[in-house]
Amino acid sequence: MGNPKDIVILANGPGEIATWVRPVVREVRKQIAQNTDVLRVSVILVPCPNATGKEDAIALSYPEVDRVQAANHFFKFLLWGKTAENWDWRKQGAVVFLGGDQAFAAIIAKRLGYKSLIYAEWEARWYRWIDAYGVMNETVLQKIPPRYRKKASVVGDLMAEPGRYSQKTAAESEIIGLLPGSKGFKLKMGVPLACAIASHLHPKRPQTRFILPVAPTLTLETLAQYADPQYNGAIATVGNIGGQLIQPQDSPPYLQTDTGAKIELIQQFPAYDTLAQCSLCATTLGANTAELGALGVPMLVMIPTQNIETMRAWDGLPGLLVNLPGIGTPLAKIINIPIIYMLQRSKRLFAWPNIWAQKEIVPEYFGNLNSKKIAQDMQNYLENPEKLVKIRDDLAQVRGQTGAATKLVQILKQLLATPTA
Repeated sequence: MGNPKDIVILANGPGEIATWVRPVVREVRKQIAQNTDVLRVSVILVPCPNATGKEDAIALSYPEVDRVQAANHFFKFLLWGKTAENWDWRKQGAVVFLGGDQAFAAIIAKRLGYKSLIYAEWEARWYRWIDAYGVMNETVLQKIPPRYRKKASVVGDLMAEPGRYSQKTAAESEIIGLLPGSKGFKLKMGVPLACAIASHLHPKRPQTRFILPVAPTLTLETLAQYADPQYNGAIATVGNIGGQLIQPQDSPPYLQTDTGAKIELIQQFPAYDTLAQCSLCATTLGANTAELGALGVPMLVMIPTQNIETMRAWDGLPGLLVNLPGIGTPLAKIINIPIIYMLQRSKRLFAWPNIWAQKEIVPEYFGNLNSKKIAQDMQNYLENPEKLVKIRDDLAQVRGQTGAATKLVQILKQLLATPTA
């Protein structure tokens, strides 16, 4: 590689940090250089309305990453070129876009005098100022004007990469995964739904293990608050079953529901090996639907609309308005009612596997959810394994081949080997 170089990765939300950044930095160290003195990897986080505020800690936990700047320092860096810790920069390097606004990659690469590489999931932009693109599929490639198309290569879907890193082993017992999300507005509904579903299923399937992967942005105590009726009034709207955190000295922690069901709390991150063993999962919306899809795990996807003031993850102007301090909550109630109505009428698909397939291959539950009904449907799937096989087969058809990270880093390697003009 010659002179030491820097790689700057731009990323934003928790989904991108887990499903895009992680496999890419692994491949960077595998293909290009292990030694930081030869190649330094920096992650700069871009503000995101769906962020939890702990993305910097997650990125810094990856051994392949050398340094991370939190999102609250981003615009100062973008405008003035200085990081919060006054980082030094090597003479040669590349900026890799893995989330945010593609224009940021062009601006920062120009400022640093580095090459630029964009991973384009749906659309590539700024053709004149970007050096190379790794695009998800041929559709994205064909959207690029012909004169710039030579800059792009189809690499595949980075969200299919979790399947590459999981170790599928036969489970000793039936395992059901419960994924309530990582952000407060999802946990407020997701944790009570998890407790209620486990409580409904446990008497019928006492042999079943219930697991709940805990996001690294959460403490166990914070998670448990969402199962506490004194803290979370939404419990009454989705089954009225809460839970209590139990932390034995000689075994993993768990939530004990009001009815006695036990939900094991998995703190390993990412929990791909455990999730890959699940017979079925009940999950809220988000990147976890892509990860489960990549792992080939059947799922039911829950999009509850009870307590509509908690729904604040919309894109664009609605997302900005409902997150304003003070007035955000009443605005959320006003804005969400017509949005929910339009979404119900539009028959829009929300889960990533369904978006990939352009049809519903994993069931979506949108609206005023009934936890008992969801548990009954899960029971039906478990009693009819051919239905689960059908979902697994459909997921295998749409999730695509793994290897997007490998191909993207191959492009990056070529860029680094090309002298800067």
